[in-house]
Amino acid sequence: MRQRRTGSDSAAASGGGHPNVMLAVATVGFAVNFWAWALLSPLAVKFTAMLHLSSFQQALLVAVPVVVGSVGRIPVGALTDRFGGRVMFPLVSLATIVPVLYLGLLGHDSLAALLVGGFFLGIGGTSFAVGVPFVNAWFPPQRRGLAVGVFGAGMGGTAISALTTVKLVDAHGIAAPFVLTAIVLAMYAVLAWLVLRDAPNRPVPSAPLAARLATALRLRITWQASALYAVAFGGYVAFSVYLPSYLKTAYGLTQADAANRMAGFVLLAVLMRPVGGWLSDRLGPTRVLAATLLVVIGGALMQAFTPPLVPLGTIALLAMAAALGAGSGATFALVALMAPANQVGSVTGVVGAAGGLGGFVPPLVMGAIYGQFGDYALGLILLAVVALAALLLDIFSVARTTRDEAPSG
Repeated sequence: MRQRRTGSDSAAASGGGHPNVMLAVATVGFAVNFWAWALLSPLAVKFTAMLHLSSFQQALLVAVPVVVGSVGRIPVGALTDRFGGRVMFPLVSLATIVPVLYLGLLGHDSLAALLVGGFFLGIGGTSFAVGVPFVNAWFPPQRRGLAVGVFGAGMGGTAISALTTVKLVDAHGIAAPFVLTAIVLAMYAVLAWLVLRDAPNRPVPSAPLAARLATALRLRITWQASALYAVAFGGYVAFSVYLPSYLKTAYGLTQADAANRMAGFVLLAVLMRPVGGWLSDRLGPTRVLAATLLVVIGGALMQAFTPPLVPLGTIALLAMAAALGAGSGATFALVALMAPANQVGSVTGVVGAAGGLGGFVPPLVMGAIYGQFGDYALGLILLAVVALAALLLDIFSVARTTRDEAPSG
């Protein structure tokens, strides 16, 4: 495939740009957009009471932004391969402002209005597919696992939402967290345009978007990493959006207490994501993935019995948080290792979509199972089964692919 340099590449080469600065600004952008993406989850219980929603409707409310943000990563990742992160980060941030303000000022009086706003709020979730190829291009192969893992820690934006949204609503009204987030998004868009530069000599594909996506879909690593990320990051997303409801229902916690515990879950997963990338640089991503999936299996099976929250339930949930965070970092260390340089965005888009979709299904399943049986045990057992399938894939297929096809450089 022919490659050429864009004007932004030339600007980077002449005007400079330090990799660590680019990584820091990209990570901030990811966190800010994820903060916006997660605004509905902490308010799900409040909206359920206000609008008399069923458990399935509540799960649907928090899942819609997830699925849109996930599917949207496919074209956004391919567009980032073509136009670079300097263009795409400000563009995604500015586009996310519209649904954020709509939800805060107009669209929170009915389920239909919330679903419309949540649909377009998904734009914020596509920022992940901008940052991975952007960061990947700035670092050599032996440092990409850690670098992409550090960028992935921006998913802690969901913790910002969890810690601030309910408090802001209680203190200043429903519009407050949405208006604040819109202001921060606008400020970040300006910062990104002024500071970000695409990496010098960044490979830029000239083939049409559809052709590049077709090429990415033919790569074995695209499908393998998609399956693993659907479990690792999908599990993280599912817990982060559904954990407040789960803790409130299963353990009788208050909304504020449940939101704070969810923030702790998210924070640990966020901290472990760069650790997973760092370990992958040293031990190999498939070994790290195998270890994390074993922990997920054990934690899910323990939690299926709804043990006392202190200490067993807390241990099980935090162990799964650490494992899902590290596993997410390891998966994209695998992508950074195996994906062709000029296809990283396209592969990231597909893999990121799989991860988000992996987070879309479990809240719906958990809501439906609880509505049917009044218990979450079956849903957690299903998580353990899925993690076991991912473990077998990692051991018997992905490890062989990395041995046979890993680039020598």
